[in-house]
Amino acid sequence: MSDILTVTLNPTVDLSTSAPSISAGPKLRCTTPKADPGGGGINVSRAIRFLGGDSTAFIATGGETGARLLRLLAAEGVKFTAFSVTGDTRQSIAVTDSGTGEQYRFVMPGPYWNADMVDEALSAIDSAAARDGIVILSGSQPPGVPVDFPARLSNRLSSHGGRLFVDTSGEPLHLLVREPANTSVLRMDDVEAEDLAGRALPTRLDTADFATSLVERGIAENVIIARGADGSTLANSTGRWHCSRAVDPAEVVSAVGAGDSFVGAFSLALARDEDIVDALKFGTAAASAAVITEGTDLCSAENVARFLPGCELTTL
Repeated sequence: MSDILTVTLNPTVDLSTSAPSISAGPKLRCTTPKADPGGGGINVSRAIRFLGGDSTAFIATGGETGARLLRLLAAEGVKFTAFSVTGDTRQSIAVTDSGTGEQYRFVMPGPYWNADMVDEALSAIDSAAARDGIVILSGSQPPGVPVDFPARLSNRLSSHGGRLFVDTSGEPLHLLVREPANTSVLRMDDVEAEDLAGRALPTRLDTADFATSLVERGIAENVIIARGADGSTLANSTGRWHCSRAVDPAEVVSAVGAGDSFVGAFSLALARDEDIVDALKFGTAAASAAVITEGTDLCSAENVARFLPGCELTTL
């Protein structure tokens, strides 16, 4: 059993392609699509695999698309445990306009879950998680899954010392902030943080102050806020730090996968008993490595090693 279990309730087969130009009306002749296994937790497990680590991906799958998803994961050597759901696993499509470089992303909702599926999934995740291990809940929730699912999962895991890392958005994130669920790590991006704060967070200190306020309220032991190209800010009861990305803006191709690469590297470092500040730096290097790749590609160990020395750590 792996020390890291990633959880993807709403996985997807990500299709990426390009067209000479994109406009409404005419048929758009696209290049041969590339298919990748997708969804927050899956991409975290893939990033961990690319970095030489080990995890198990808990995946809710259904139908022919779900079967294809599992084949894609097996081809990459990612370990997984499949949880069967009613309905077909979704697909998502990313189309790049070759003329402008702009990318259009079409994301489907996924199959509907009933209450029995939710309860069965909670029990299955609890059984699959390592005692005192790390469980990463990342990505969107399918229709029908209650917004308090992260809190329910946290309660299950706390009985055997499991550490829950949550990277979510929308109403589930808002509920976690209104009703703390004793998570170990809560990660969000700057847009989500500003939405929660009800104000702009233009500087690193603004971001650190807001993250600290969440820690002081008991929302999570560690709060991480990604500031886009500027890097990520981390706050806990012992301090606040910012780590900047080390990538030349001219090298940036796509921001897709940067967050999942960060979470994968950050979690892998903690699973290896590294200091949380070193984990922040490793995660930032992985995010830097991800933005220079095309489409749904993630970080590579080679590029993480290249960027790591240049990721500047600052105490706030």
